[in-house]
Amino acid sequence: QVQLVESGGGLVQAGGSLRLSCAASGRTFASYAMGWFRQAPGKEREFVSAISWSGGSTTYADSVKGRFIIFRDNAKNTVWLQMNSLKPEDTAVYYCAAGIGMADYSYWGQGTQVTVST
Repeated sequence: QVQLVESGGGLVQAGGSLRLSCAASGRTFASYAMGWFRQAPGKEREFVSAISWSGGSTTYADSVKGRFIIFRDNAKNTVWLQMNSLKPEDTAVYYCAAGIGMADYSYWGQGTQVTVST
């Protein structure tokens, strides 16, 4: 069992940056791939980024490639999403997730709101 708690969301102007954190409980964090997803009002949840258990492999949605960076520290049971050059269309609730593979997530956090103003 893994419990995930996101933090770091907030209100930022377009062009600004935010860093989201996802702290995990449990001693098996290092064995899980981690992902970030987001859901905007009236839209379905969409994939943002993922990182393998070792951190050696990452993947990004085309919409955030070159602007967002995912990284993790297994000693701290934490994964981060550095978001740069934010756009109003990045506004959403951001969720982190843990899973056995980078496309199969079993555990989800409660989400953190990110709002990007014009």
